[in-house]
Amino acid sequence: MYRLGQKELKEVSKVIMARKMFRVGDPKTGHLQESIRFEKEWARTIGVKHALLLSGGGTAGLMAGLAAMGIGPGDEVIVPGYTFMASAAAVLMVGAIPVIAEINETMTLDPRDVEKKIGPRTRAIIPVHICGIPSDMKKIMDIARKHKIKVIEDCCQADGGSFKGRRLGSWGHAGAYSFNDFKIMSAGEGGALVTNDDKIIERAGIYSDSGTAFRPYVKKIKTPIFLGFQFRATEIMGAVLRMQLQRLAGILADLRRIRVRFIRELKGKPGIRFAPSNDHKGDCGVVVAFQFDSEAKARVFAKSKGVNGWLPIDSGKHVYSNWEPILKHRIGIHPGMNPYLMPRNRGLRTKYTKTMCPRTLDVLKRTVFISLHTDMTDSQIRDRIAACRKAGSSL
Repeated sequence: MYRLGQKELKEVSKVIMARKMFRVGDPKTGHLQESIRFEKEWARTIGVKHALLLSGGGTAGLMAGLAAMGIGPGDEVIVPGYTFMASAAAVLMVGAIPVIAEINETMTLDPRDVEKKIGPRTRAIIPVHICGIPSDMKKIMDIARKHKIKVIEDCCQADGGSFKGRRLGSWGHAGAYSFNDFKIMSAGEGGALVTNDDKIIERAGIYSDSGTAFRPYVKKIKTPIFLGFQFRATEIMGAVLRMQLQRLAGILADLRRIRVRFIRELKGKPGIRFAPSNDHKGDCGVVVAFQFDSEAKARVFAKSKGVNGWLPIDSGKHVYSNWEPILKHRIGIHPGMNPYLMPRNRGLRTKYTKTMCPRTLDVLKRTVFISLHTDMTDSQIRDRIAACRKAGSSL
């Protein structure tokens, strides 16, 4: 959470005083409908037709998107080996099986390995824009079109980022976002799904609201109503996020400015090499990524005085080899609901090992991230850059 304050308090106060915190209401009553207003504003920001605000975070966005695409038991979905476990968990929650693929030095899904991993029952790809770093969406979409499979972008750590001038989330058939405390925009929790597909947004809406059958707008829905989950957002969440959206441009501008300064002042200096990028301008600027020839050098650099860096291999939960519930097929509390035990998933690729993506593990061990913050002072930035320069020259 980068910035939060009086703007959010004021809007939340309006919702509370109106005593209308439920997102479904009758416009005739003067219901503020902050959730709907945010959805329209978010869709316009991303450059798509539809947005759906959800209470279940980015996981709910991925689940709703996958389910709306018709993905379930009998299907495989490709996910990268470097992402929060939720990217793979969402696949399992709709009954499908995640196939884990390599990342490359950009820290994002390797298109070459994606193509190798596509099988006869692959139905979708989930590229993840980890730490605000854009995946190569052109190559991924080319592969998807070639094999006639769907793409749902995991933009949970990249709210507002872009690739080749287009917002992340607008390249795939759908895109999912997270708004919890650790994201670029925050309402404490929450997420969103975006798409240009009328059928996907309608099905996702039903999937995310178990009470759809009783809503005042049900007669406008073309899809036969089915029983879904409960991922409805609240009006408080909508109000907070509308104000967060007003802050987004400034947040991204400051993060990117700091990242560009690190690169400009350190590029070409002894011992310094930056990770390649699919799109430097579209990168959100959450981190500066350095890469080294060995893990030993990476650790020396990260621990050098004043650098305050960290290795992504140490993040634990974002590395596939630490996804114990998935590696050991412990999904759900009842065995009948475990996708790995479902008859329709027999013959799918369900065997995982901790070493099955060696390139991913190697890249994560040789990379150092320096986390950036919008409110870093000029002296703090200058000192960190000087520390990096000194650390690099000593390697």
